[in-house]
Amino acid sequence: MWNRKPRGTRSGAAGVVAVAVPAAVMLALGLWGLDRGGAWRDEAVTLQVARRSVPQIWRLLHGVDAVHGLYYLLMHVVLGLRATGEAADEVVVRLPSVVAAAVAAGLVAALGTRLARPRVGLWAGLLYAVTPLVGHYAQEGRSYALVAAGAAGATLWLTKAVTGRPWWPYAAVVAVTCLLHELAVLLLLAHAVTLALWRVPRRVWGRWAAASGTVLLVVAPLVLVSRRQAAQVAWLPVPGTATAERLLREFTGPADGVYWVCVGLAVVALAAGRRSELVRVALPLAVVPPLILMAVSQVRPVYDDRYVLYALAGAPLLVAAGADRLLRSLPRAATPAGALAVTLAGVLAVVLVFAQQLPLYRQDRTPASRPDNLAAVSALAARELGPGDPVVFLPSIGRRTALAYPKGFRRARDIALTASGPASGTLYGREADAPVLRRRLDGLDRLWVVAESYALSSSWHPAEPTERLKLAVVTEEFVPREPRREYVRTGVTLRLYVRRAPQVRPLRAGPPRIPPPQAGPLQVSPPQVGPAEVRPAGLRVPSRSPGSPPAPPRPAPW
Repeated sequence: MWNRKPRGTRSGAAGVVAVAVPAAVMLALGLWGLDRGGAWRDEAVTLQVARRSVPQIWRLLHGVDAVHGLYYLLMHVVLGLRATGEAADEVVVRLPSVVAAAVAAGLVAALGTRLARPRVGLWAGLLYAVTPLVGHYAQEGRSYALVAAGAAGATLWLTKAVTGRPWWPYAAVVAVTCLLHELAVLLLLAHAVTLALWRVPRRVWGRWAAASGTVLLVVAPLVLVSRRQAAQVAWLPVPGTATAERLLREFTGPADGVYWVCVGLAVVALAAGRRSELVRVALPLAVVPPLILMAVSQVRPVYDDRYVLYALAGAPLLVAAGADRLLRSLPRAATPAGALAVTLAGVLAVVLVFAQQLPLYRQDRTPASRPDNLAAVSALAARELGPGDPVVFLPSIGRRTALAYPKGFRRARDIALTASGPASGTLYGREADAPVLRRRLDGLDRLWVVAESYALSSSWHPAEPTERLKLAVVTEEFVPREPRREYVRTGVTLRLYVRRAPQVRPLRAGPPRIPPPQAGPLQVSPPQVGPAEVRPAGLRVPSRSPGSPPAPPRPAPW
């Protein structure tokens, strides 16, 4: 039963150093290469929504992305403080994630210090900081690093609340964390397992239940709204054993040498299970949220690795606890000099881990590490699109490039758009109905297309009428201009199309009709025009009167 303060509560200066060093390291790693030269599609959504007014954001959340509502409002405030400029915006929206990751590293270190000893906290915080998955989301303009920091803070306060500290800070931190992403509510189940392993008294269970009930009441409206928006994650697959293995590698280190060493040390820590206060916190934190989400996703897929990033904090705590258990058994490890040597040896081991995974860190700081680079697409559009040039986005979600980086499309004419995203309360705006768009496209001889990588493939069959019309017109009535003006960036294609030259064949005259013999002089009827030919749908043929010579083919436009 939990009936005393953790051993690391009075750690003094060593505890401060153990917390400060990982936080500083994480801050440095997060700032390294923060400007990748452009935002990718998810960050582009953050950019364009955060630039809207608060009423426009609130209206949007009623139809889409309610799960990110609090984060968008926070980014709206952050962007209000920045210098002007599109290039500055993409860096500014990543800064909160960098700071949150640094805070999370410090909180992981504080957990290790409180539940074990300062060197365990130091090692755990440093391991957290050098984990590539943490570094990746530390540089994302999304909410996941903030959620991870909130989960680590809530877990730390749990260890304080069970020893007599007030429970309202715990409830407040968990509630804010769940409002940043509702799937963080699984953290409550991890904490319930921890309390069960601690065998806390009934009064502690009652106070935790009251705090958890408050959290659920706060989060319930968000859950109700987001359930109506579940189609947004309909693309998620059912997770399997490969998903679990990948997550384990991401939590402990993707490089083989690092992975097996960390798994081995975690097993050593688990061997002390019942005797280790740290294990009873770290194991449920690392295991319960991912397992529950994967189990639920067998029926209704809602699992993605980033949704359980906050659970990663448990993995370095287990690894550090295992290393401490091994090293403290060495001769003279209990002496001051021996303890210092053991601490430095652990730090050196973390440095080697970072060196082993340094290529992954370097790769992650390049634009190629993300699915696309919308800034590069916008720069191409600014160079190629002239005043009034018509452009169509295929599908409409491709408009995120113009919304995140509007400068590149400022001179162009969005031929399908009828209402902008802010005006319509949508992410990508509202497009014209198919008949209206048909009339707009009929008057064009050239058309710029911004297409997603899958949109021009033969396997894509959109269900929405406007998208079907755009695809049919582009593929059947237009052809890429020769010589080609085409620019392909990861995930996005910018291409100039021109209308096909009409292929009109002359109508054939039918055979002369010879009437049956009659009395009187022989009469021959003049030639008659045969039946009209069936032409492919969408082919534009100049009108002419029956029997007149065919019009010459229209020259191909530039």
